[in-house]
Amino acid sequence: MYEGKFPKKRYKHTLKFLKEVVKTDESILDLGITNPFSEILQKKGFNVTNTKGEDLDLQTDAVKTPDYDVVTAFEIFEHLVAPFNVLQDIQAKKLVASVPLKLWFASAYKSKTDERDRHFHEFEDWQFDWLLEKAGWTIKKRTKFTNPVKKVGFRPILRRFTPRYYMVYAERL
Repeated sequence: MYEGKFPKKRYKHTLKFLKEVVKTDESILDLGITNPFSEILQKKGFNVTNTKGEDLDLQTDAVKTPDYDVVTAFEIFEHLVAPFNVLQDIQAKKLVASVPLKLWFASAYKSKTDERDRHFHEFEDWQFDWLLEKAGWTIKKRTKFTNPVKKVGFRPILRRFTPRYYMVYAERL
């Protein structure tokens, strides 16, 4: 997935945020297949189950169960055409999600080799807030953070100061 180059800063921010809002004894459904971060969570004592890679635009059955206390979605909703559907169908009472923010100086991400590794959405924070609220969630905590890259140029300089990721903790109304 990352070809040995894990997003260490993003993982560090995500783990810190998650520890502030979720207890290790709560059951977590992580949207997306097993990945390096879900494995880190399990090593840290979290009870994590992943979805199986189903198309969550069309098949939301995985979230239509009261078996989980928390649903996590780290960089998932930007890949969906209709994230509202899965957000509305989630039965868990807690949600921790992060999305990439739209950057005025960069185009939306599109993998040249993997059809599912493309961003249909890159949000502004208010857009993601509105989406969550419309789907029945109340945001309790939020944060933004940057994603600097080790390259030279105008855009790499902007990435040092411009928030790239937006993370929220929300509860069902």
